[in-house]
Amino acid sequence: MNLFVKDLTVIDASYLCETRGMVGESWILDVVMHGDLNEMNMVLDFSKVKKQIKQLVDEHVDHRLLVPSKNSAVHSARAKVGYSMVDLTRGEKGIHLNCPDEAFCFIDAEEISIESVTEHIHKVLKGNLPSNVASIDITLRHEKIDGAYYHYTHGLKKHDGNCQRIAHGHRSPLKILIDGQRDTTRELAFAQRWQDIYLAAIEDLVEIANLELSEHASLINCDTHFGFRYTTSQGEFQLAIAHSETEVLNTDTTVELLAVFIVKEIATSLGEGQSLQVIAYEGVGKGAMAFR
Repeated sequence: MNLFVKDLTVIDASYLCETRGMVGESWILDVVMHGDLNEMNMVLDFSKVKKQIKQLVDEHVDHRLLVPSKNSAVHSARAKVGYSMVDLTRGEKGIHLNCPDEAFCFIDAEEISIESVTEHIHKVLKGNLPSNVASIDITLRHEKIDGAYYHYTHGLKKHDGNCQRIAHGHRSPLKILIDGQRDTTRELAFAQRWQDIYLAAIEDLVEIANLELSEHASLINCDTHFGFRYTTSQGEFQLAIAHSETEVLNTDTTVELLAVFIVKEIATSLGEGQSLQVIAYEGVGKGAMAFR
C-alpha cells in the first residue's frame, strides 16, 4: 500500500556553490510511503505523517545554509563549543562564516543539488518513521514560475524563529504592474539585479577586522568584502561576503520591506500619474504587496 502527500512542506534554505556563491533556494517536498496497513487500516494518519516529517525536515534542513562537505573549496572547523566556522574559498569572492551549529546543514556531497539534498533528507527520515512503513520516496521540486524570479539570501535578527539565521534564503517570483499591466521587462531587470544576492541590513554592517573568522579569511579586507555580525536568541552570527554579491539596504530585509524597496527603486522611472504595484514573494506561495 502506498500513501502519498503532495506539497507536504517547503524548504527555504541557501547553499554554497563554488560558481554561484551563496544561493537562496526554495524546494517543495512530496513524499510517498510504502507499507502495511496498521490497526486503523491506514499506513499512517495524514495529520501525523505531515507533522512528523515536517518537524524532521524543519529541524535538520530548513532555514539552514547547506554546505557540500566533500567540495575541495569548502573548509569547516570548530570555532568553540556549539559554533562552527565555514569557508568557501573562491578567490576574491570567498564566503566566510562563524555561526551556531544549527545555522548549517552539512551535505555529504561535492555539490548541493536536488539529488544530494534528497539523499540527505532520506537519511534523516530513515529510522524515524513507524515500523509498518517499509520505505519512503522523497521528491524535491521547484515551483513552476510564470515570469521572472531571483535567488536571495538574508538573515532577520529580529525574528523569533529560524529566520534569524544569517544565511538562509528563497527562490522568489516577482510581479511588477504599471497601470494594472505586468511589466515583464522591469521584472526581468530586477530579477537579474538580485540573482544569487545577499540582502543585508545596514545596521548589521561591521568592519572585517571585527569579525572572528578562520585563517581562510586572512586575506580579505573592506575593499572586497562586507562584514555582518549580530546576536539573537540562537546565538551570535558572523559573515563576510564579497561586495559584488551583496546589496546593503537601509532597512531590515523582511519581504514587506523588500516590496517597499522595489517600489521606491522603480517609481523614480515612472511618470507622475502612473500607478505601481509590486508583488514580491518570499519563497513559495507567500509574500507582500506594495503600492504607489
